[in-house]
Amino acid sequence: MSLDITNLFRLYFTEDCPYSDITTDLLDIHGYGKMDIKTREPGVAACTGHLARFLTSEGIITEFFIENGIEFEKGDVIFSARGELKDLFRVWRVSQTFLSITSGIATKTKVLVQRAKRVNSEIMIATTRKTHPGFRYFEQCAVIAGGGYIHRNSLSDSVLITQNHLNIKGDIGQIKILKKVEIEPRSKEEAIKYAKIGDILLLDHFTIDEIKALIPNLKKTNPNIKIAVGGDLNEGNIEDYAPLVDVIITSAPYYAKPINLTTEINRGKGYGW
Repeated sequence: MSLDITNLFRLYFTEDCPYSDITTDLLDIHGYGKMDIKTREPGVAACTGHLARFLTSEGIITEFFIENGIEFEKGDVIFSARGELKDLFRVWRVSQTFLSITSGIATKTKVLVQRAKRVNSEIMIATTRKTHPGFRYFEQCAVIAGGGYIHRNSLSDSVLITQNHLNIKGDIGQIKILKKVEIEPRSKEEAIKYAKIGDILLLDHFTIDEIKALIPNLKKTNPNIKIAVGGDLNEGNIEDYAPLVDVIITSAPYYAKPINLTTEINRGKGYGW
């Protein structure tokens, strides 16, 4: 199954305007204009190009946008487009909300990456599958724009044997698969045991002291093992965990505060102005 990004956008815009914009119709607004989406606070841009491509397919011409991963300052225009005023009024709110969410995720991700790299320049910050339904593609694009990585895109692209799998299966023995195997042990004893057969160990909800005590034994058992940590990881504690592990896995960026944006629409003379 392939992902049709156009259909995602069409869903968002149809949800907001399923039939017609009765306010614009009532006021008999017509002609051409320009839409500027501005920011009231600094942040990191994300998914602006995706929005531009969709609006172009709807006959709205994008004049300017700040590229993925580029920082912006308070007062900056981050997205500018022109077209028929009826079309601009139809799309401006969803466009603004979309960019406020994606840029909020990118901004949060960058904060986490910067804080973790202060104490471990090689650390990777990766996000989980705990995305909002129907928004995963854009949330993950925003994470990448902020300098993060994707831990798992879906159940179909990687092997992660969780504690729930172990509860059902019990001892997993030897594994043969042409993919890296990640295991989430339920205890310190299982961590040492599965370090022999895993490529990555996910120490979910292990304490700092437990991780410090475990790592020498895990590396002795398998010098090539990669150590990941998950749980309630955020900007308040990420610097405590970062020196100890190879990967920090978090859902925090997906629940970041949206960037505070506003939109101005002004009348213009046409597509040539």
